[in-house]
This record gives sequence, C-alpha cells and structure tokens, in this order.
Amino acid sequence: MATIPIPRKSLGQHWLEDELTLENICSLADIKSNDTVLEIGPGYGNLTKLLTAQADHVIAVELDNRLANNLNDHVKAENLRVINDSILNFDLTTLPENYKLVANIPYYLTSNLLRLLSETGNPPILIVLLVQKEVAERVAASPGSMSLLSVTTQFFWDVGLDAVVPAKMFTPPPKVDSQILLLIRRTKLLFPGIDRKAFFRLVKVSFSARRKTLLNSLSNGLRIDKDIARELLEQANIDPNTRPQVLSLNDWYKVYKSAEAKKLI
Repeated sequence: MATIPIPRKSLGQHWLEDELTLENICSLADIKSNDTVLEIGPGYGNLTKLLTAQADHVIAVELDNRLANNLNDHVKAENLRVINDSILNFDLTTLPENYKLVANIPYYLTSNLLRLLSETGNPPILIVLLVQKEVAERVAASPGSMSLLSVTTQFFWDVGLDAVVPAKMFTPPPKVDSQILLLIRRTKLLFPGIDRKAFFRLVKVSFSARRKTLLNSLSNGLRIDKDIARELLEQANIDPNTRPQVLSLNDWYKVYKSAEAKKLI
C-alpha cells in the first residue's frame, strides 16, 4: 500500500479526508459519464478517486513531484492522467470544450487561477473550488463590498457559495476555514461588443487606491483633469465621490460607455 506523504507547508498542502464534503463537491459539479474533469492539486487522491469513478476522463495537474509520481498508486484508474507541472503553465486549450474543473486548491493560487480561467480561450463550463472562506466571500461580493477580483470573476461567471468547511477537517488544519465556490460560465457576455481590455483597464485603475473616490482614482489612473473625470462620472449617473467597491457591474458598464464616448480609453 502506498504511504501518505507529509503535506508541504511551502506548497499550501492540506489534505481533506471528510467524505461528505468530498461527495458534496462532486455533486455540485454534476459530473456526467462523458465529462472531462480537470483537477488541480490532487494531493494523494481523496477527491480524485470520486472523480474518476464518475467522469469519462480526469486530468490531474500536480506541482509536487512526490505526489504526481505516486498518484496512480493511490488512485488505480485507467481514466486518470497525471501531469507534473504548475497549472499556471498548463495549456488549457489542449482540453476538450466544456470540461469541468473540480479542486481543493492551495490558498495562494486562487486569484491567479481565477484570472487564468477567465481569460483563457478555452474556459471550463463549470468550476467547483474549495478555497479560503474570505476569498470565496470576496469573489461573491455584492455592490458595497466589490473588488477587482469580484468584478473580474462575476463578469465571466455566475458565482455561488456553498458549504463552509471548518479548518479542523483538514490535515494539517489551516489557520482559517474554507468554503466551496461554484462558478458557472456565462454563455453570453454581459456586455457584448465592448473592448474587454479597455473595460478592465478602467476597473483596474479605479481599484488601484480603494480608499480614494472614483473621481480621484480615474483622474490619476487615466491621467485626466478632475473636471473631465467628474463630467465622465456624472454622464454615467455615478456620484464622483463614490468609492469603487460600491459600483455594480452595470455601473461599471455605464462608466465604460461614458469613457469610450469621450475617447478616454
């Protein structure tokens, strides 16, 4: 029998063994017998075993060579393919369309991973991630508590939160609780026809200093006079003294259209 490796703190490894939580993660992914599932950071395969039992193919991307080399010993499944690499280096376009992503990922990876999955030319149709509870709440935030991460993610995905998983359920226990994050890819863009690079440049400069008003952030970020920034926001029916976390995605679209009309982006 293959031995269970010691988790590496430097790689954010925490083993989840709770069967009910693992089964809930798979249930949320609604895995069909013809699905291809991408798993990130499979560890020694607790979740992988359930995925291979339900999906057609499972591609497990594992950075830790100890785990990658031994995963097939822990999970004896012909439909499992193990890749020893960082997911940030993995070519998602090699996967079939409408694959699903299911994973318990290291906390440090979340923001970069969500950005990668949102911007790739071949995004998954559905994502179920177990992530740090605070990050899950940030991703699913409503106007009033928005961030660059929530605006970016919600632009591309319908976002939902599921069960909170206490730290004590992991080995070793992390310092904070986790939560299941569910993302369903939008089949149509929220705002068709926009220049996405320009849209997100506008959002990014606005969040560059969260404590500043939109008036100041846009003036500094776009290098325009405050009077022009004020006029831009008023044309979008946005209070210039509002802070960026208050705006909804529709509000950002209005600001974008106003900036576009003035040829500022």
